[in-house]
Amino acid sequence: MRIHGSRSAPAVIALALAASLSLASCGGGAERPNTDVGKGAGPVADPASPQTVTFFSWVGNEPQMKKMAAEFHDKHPNITIKFENAPAEQAQQVLSTRIAGNTAPDVAYINASDTNDYAARGALVDLGGYMSRSQVVQPDDYVGGFKTFVTWNGKMWGLPFDGETTGLFYRTDRFKEAGLAGPPKTWEEFKAAAAKLTDAANGKYGFEVFASEAAYYFYPWLYQAGGETLSKDGKDVAFDSAAGKTAAAFYVDLAKYAPRDYFNSNSYDGRVAFAKGDVAMYVAGAWFAGTLADEYPKITGKWAAAPLPDGAAGCKTTIAGDSLVMFNKTKVSDAAWLWMEFLSQPDNLAAWTYKTEGTLLPPTKALLGSDDLAKEKPVLKPFADLMACGVASAAPNPKYPRIETVLNEELSKAIYGEQTPAEALDNAATQGRAILARG
Repeated sequence: MRIHGSRSAPAVIALALAASLSLASCGGGAERPNTDVGKGAGPVADPASPQTVTFFSWVGNEPQMKKMAAEFHDKHPNITIKFENAPAEQAQQVLSTRIAGNTAPDVAYINASDTNDYAARGALVDLGGYMSRSQVVQPDDYVGGFKTFVTWNGKMWGLPFDGETTGLFYRTDRFKEAGLAGPPKTWEEFKAAAAKLTDAANGKYGFEVFASEAAYYFYPWLYQAGGETLSKDGKDVAFDSAAGKTAAAFYVDLAKYAPRDYFNSNSYDGRVAFAKGDVAMYVAGAWFAGTLADEYPKITGKWAAAPLPDGAAGCKTTIAGDSLVMFNKTKVSDAAWLWMEFLSQPDNLAAWTYKTEGTLLPPTKALLGSDDLAKEKPVLKPFADLMACGVASAAPNPKYPRIETVLNEELSKAIYGEQTPAEALDNAATQGRAILARG
């Protein structure tokens, strides 16, 4: 997840749709998922002769990843890791095209939320056999939300590798000027703070709203209100419930406390307004802490992070992450597993997440709750605490990316005042149900 911002910017939504369509058109239907690979007794042994494991990602050029590959080769001299890189914005589409053309890599680093879609289409290896033989990978140690992303039909098809939660960033200097003692803890306090921090005549605002990413930033409020995106069986739209409409009304109303000039921006570009102090509150993932530290060191000490305010359903927030998966066309599954297992060692997970320059969270309970994390990256502590409230937005239907695109468009119209929040959800639900009804 070493790319900025929301996982649901319009370009990413479009790629998700393209990936879904590409996979759906592959070879006249999905294959049966591979559940036999990895079965056996005892630790997986090194290959007796040289083998190459292809590893697809957008992080192959990261110094830490190269370092881990070199260390792996030292320990497993008969296995060479061949990096196959693609730009982050194109990775999903490239990978889906390769799957459709039967040229998938052995292992890939992917958006964790895509795991069950690939598994449902028969593209992945069920990792249960390998995990049962591993002294490193312990399924019960993964944080529940991250584990949900990689689970389909009760089986794990990926290994969570890194992640983040969505929290509240706020300008402590602006709060002090406005006489606010601390970050809001309820919806009512949030709206009151947004109003008090807004002085549109002087270009100062309490919050920042992005119509171009409306759906993604609606989800935390939806969950806090007690709503869901789809029904539990994934066969019907659920975001148009009474709870959903309550959340949409609250969320869209926050636009009055946000600079209109940024409505059409994305969350990454919107960082500028927060850094300048023009916006006092900003909802984003832990990535934003690293961005502020790297790009705006002069405002260090003028901002802080906190959990999102509680709604009727209590503490809820969205999470995102990346996972490691093995594809069913691999001819070197044991070597591929050894690479995945090596990357999953606690010291490597720590080195990849909170012990590097970024602000990613480790996916295991042991590391997430460790004193080491709080010591190494204090700014991550609020986000680590939020994992207890994390909701994995892994809608149980491969058609949902298309529905999300529609939801994004309709909520965007509401933010611009072209329709009411309730109308936005009703219109999106009508189109969403039509999508679900198609074969």
